[in-house]
Amino acid sequence: MSAETAKEVAAVVPGIVDEVTDVPDSAEKHLHHHNHHHKLDHDRDDDANILQEEYETHDGNATTHDLEATDTAESIPPPWSVFTTKEKRWIVFFTACAGFFSPLSANIYFPALNALAADLKVSDSLINLTVTSYLIFQGLAPTVFGDLADMAGRRPAYIIGFIIYIGACIGIALQNSYVALLILRCLQSSGSSGTVALGSGIVADISTASERGTYMGWAIAGILIGPAVGPIIGGVLAQFLGWRSIFWFLVILAGVFLVPFLIFFPETGRNVVGDGSIPPQGWNMSVMNYLKARKAAKQPPSLRRTISQQSINSARAVLATKRKLRFPNPLHTLAVILEKDMALLLFYNSLLYVAFYDVTATIPYLFADIYGFNELQIGLCFIPFGVGSFLAPIINGKLLDWNFRRVARQAGIKIDKSRASALKDFPLEKARIHVAWPMVMVGAIACICYGWLIEAETNLAAPLVFQFIMGLAFSGSFNVMSVMLVDNYPMSPATATGKLSLVFHREKATVLTLNLSR
Repeated sequence: MSAETAKEVAAVVPGIVDEVTDVPDSAEKHLHHHNHHHKLDHDRDDDANILQEEYETHDGNATTHDLEATDTAESIPPPWSVFTTKEKRWIVFFTACAGFFSPLSANIYFPALNALAADLKVSDSLINLTVTSYLIFQGLAPTVFGDLADMAGRRPAYIIGFIIYIGACIGIALQNSYVALLILRCLQSSGSSGTVALGSGIVADISTASERGTYMGWAIAGILIGPAVGPIIGGVLAQFLGWRSIFWFLVILAGVFLVPFLIFFPETGRNVVGDGSIPPQGWNMSVMNYLKARKAAKQPPSLRRTISQQSINSARAVLATKRKLRFPNPLHTLAVILEKDMALLLFYNSLLYVAFYDVTATIPYLFADIYGFNELQIGLCFIPFGVGSFLAPIINGKLLDWNFRRVARQAGIKIDKSRASALKDFPLEKARIHVAWPMVMVGAIACICYGWLIEAETNLAAPLVFQFIMGLAFSGSFNVMSVMLVDNYPMSPATATGKLSLVFHREKATVLTLNLSR
């Protein structure tokens, strides 16, 4: 690579240089982190040190240019992402919609369980087994798709997941045997649940730590709203159109989402497009990217951008050296679960999610027994939980970013939202937990009060009010812990979210199985 081309590549891919002779200690730790051989609480000493992982091969060894560790007047980090604020919001909106399908498909199924058992002439316990199997694959699939997304890019993982999902939904709507239902539910879970792990990766691609709270809140909004909205939709469809209509509805909904996704959603993986300025190739390209590339190719050389094609090709080649395609390995996820700090965070997050699902899973039979409600009325009782879950990311995300800036001012650290900031001495846990613990306390108290009210069989209004409070508090707490997960594992955030999904869906499968067996 010539010196002139190297300068152009550095302009296109911030952080890549032709010669890196001084690798900071934190960068060495970062490389070890990628191989899961070191303690994670030191890995996110700063965001760009880990997230802006543009590599250069030098004497056969991969090295990392540590931007945030370079805190000098001569070297100011470039903007973290070329995506505008409006583009980021659209990207996160697509991400939230994609994450909505997995919990929606799990919970929309509940009102149809009795009808399915009668239609297929099987026992309730066998039908409940299709629920448990869905949850098992809901935990396993993100470990594969997360690794695939961190390796090959976000768009390919989404596309593969939705193809599997749509095919499985069509199969379930057409099948007439229990064995087919069981197998296809596992495939449906694998396709939809894989998208859950990708949201954290996309947020890490486009945002810095100082704005991550808001974007992460919106990205996981679909995951938190799905459990509350699913039974409402499922109850209406099952009662008026039959259980097969549920899966045709999911096919139509997925198709309506996938068409604009294929046209507009850009590739954000930093190992594919860097900060977003490198044009993607192959299946990483959206339809708009393809049309833009064709238009640029037809223009005379004098009208093209000043950055030469040679520099773009060189930047692509540098990233390609660090992006070796292989079969996704779920063991990358399992390898770090036993690390103390990550294990504690994952365990705590799973407890929050189990509390969330323990309440929602018991609503159908408790409200049917106490208040004599039918399927449609039970579905409507999920509305307060859904409203609370919807408001949580809006309120909580802004609180997280506000508290981050407040703690930064106290620590004397200057924050620029468009650039990665030096976080080596930043009390990141303090900035996050300040927001989490009040919500955890409120959620726990509301859960206790809700249990007392249900036991006393009070007026319906009282438990619905506490459902709203629990939805707001538990969803907000879960959002904080998810942000901390990315903070501690920002190099492969999709893989890290796969670990979280594996843990809490195992717990959720146990809770729902116990409740459904009553």
